Amino acid sequence: MKRRTFLAGAGAAATLAWPASRSLAGVLQALTQVSSDVRAIGGNGKEVTLPKAAVGELSDALRGRLLLPGSEGYDDARRVLNASIDKHPALIAQCMGAADVREAVSFASDYGLLVAVKCGGHSASGQSTCDGGLLIDLSPLQGVRVDPVAQTAWVAGGSLLGALDAESMAFGLVTTAGTVSHTGVGGLTLGGGYGRLARRYGLTLDNVLGVEMVTADGQFRRASAEENPDLFWAVRGGGGNFGVVTAFHFQLHPMNREVVGGRVMFPMSEARRVLEFYSDYSASAPDDLYMDFFMGQGPGDAPGGAGISVCYCGPVDQAERLLAPIRSVAPPAVDSLKSMDYVALQRSGDIDDPRALGVYLKAGFVSGVDGALVDQLMDGFEAHPARRVGFFLQHAGGAIDRVPMDATAFANRNASHNLGISVGWPMGQTSDPSPHVDYLRRYWAEVEPLTQGFYTNDVADESGGKIRSNYGPNYARLVSLKNRYDPKNLFRLNANIAPTV
Repeated sequence: MKRRTFLAGAGAAATLAWPASRSLAGVLQALTQVSSDVRAIGGNGKEVTLPKAAVGELSDALRGRLLLPGSEGYDDARRVLNASIDKHPALIAQCMGAADVREAVSFASDYGLLVAVKCGGHSASGQSTCDGGLLIDLSPLQGVRVDPVAQTAWVAGGSLLGALDAESMAFGLVTTAGTVSHTGVGGLTLGGGYGRLARRYGLTLDNVLGVEMVTADGQFRRASAEENPDLFWAVRGGGGNFGVVTAFHFQLHPMNREVVGGRVMFPMSEARRVLEFYSDYSASAPDDLYMDFFMGQGPGDAPGGAGISVCYCGPVDQAERLLAPIRSVAPPAVDSLKSMDYVALQRSGDIDDPRALGVYLKAGFVSGVDGALVDQLMDGFEAHPARRVGFFLQHAGGAIDRVPMDATAFANRNASHNLGISVGWPMGQTSDPSPHVDYLRRYWAEVEPLTQGFYTNDVADESGGKIRSNYGPNYARLVSLKNRYDPKNLFRLNANIAPTV
């Protein structure tokens, strides 16, 4: 095993230290006993034997825990949100700081291991875990520190969005932070970062001032407009292709804590009318009105329905005028629109996550919701008693598309909406998800020609050709930076930008 000296790198001593609770620290300090060599899988798919002594040295070097199959906590750590993803890493490094991440990355690089990086575990395609490789688990690396004077926040790389919302809003400050509070900050930010405030303040990545990260060579680096600017450009939209971010520095914005939010739900019989209304009204909405369309049914005998989810963060005296048309498009079955606390609204969608369902998702960007798209979405929708099927249109535009396409690696600035279609099936009730997946693939085949590119946070397992097209004119620059920072493609479980060296 190669000798790794991780704390000697320039600047490493100045990295942020995120304090763990006393109880968590006590748990993490318990070292895993390594009783034999470990069989693992390399990034090339071939089997790798990890010597017992080397694995033991890694375990001893971590401030967090190294988990092996059979270790206490291993099964919880390997699981992700999508219940149909059932993968078994050979090792899980639970990292408590940048030093632990450097140890884990360098160990993986030394042995050419397959590497996954997990924060919130929300990757629908299961890219935040792996079979037989090394899972770098950032969940112990949490913390948010707000500077209310500078209106910025430092956020540890394993933090969840709910912590960022709660800590910043306590000072009357916000930044765009997704729509589900237990999403990981890292995955959301590096791939884009849509959310209820994106039309007003831009994508989450548009609000990043800098990052601290560990690249594939095990080196700690800072990236910002002043330091490693090419790397800073790449991580804002290039996903996890360039390393593991251990800390983010965010710009925050003053905003009233009280917003108008909630949902207006309609019966399934009104779905087409509501969708046609939404296609027109969302296109003319001001930046401080965010509205998503969603439609779903099943599993079981539930009647299903369609609805519009709203966050209005503009002048209070304009709210009724802007929201009245939503309420009047058809007789609503449920109307929960009201003045409410923004942090509470951010948490309100958490219960919608299908924790007991296997999920398959396809997604793509659209520039306008025209009649052809409405027809395909409605005609392809088929209810089924053994599955849940639904689609959503996430509102984009506004401040997002006023950023030049080449300002960051994220290229899909001109999309009006992010469209997703999903199917879910109750786990344990069927051993064969293929009929549900096959249905969605047929459905998506009719819809996909009407889309332009895709959101890598929703779909990370597309082929190289589609990824190249998705990044458009930014792709060549991304490849050159991948060649520089990850020439062996250590970080490949993502919308992968393959190196050419």
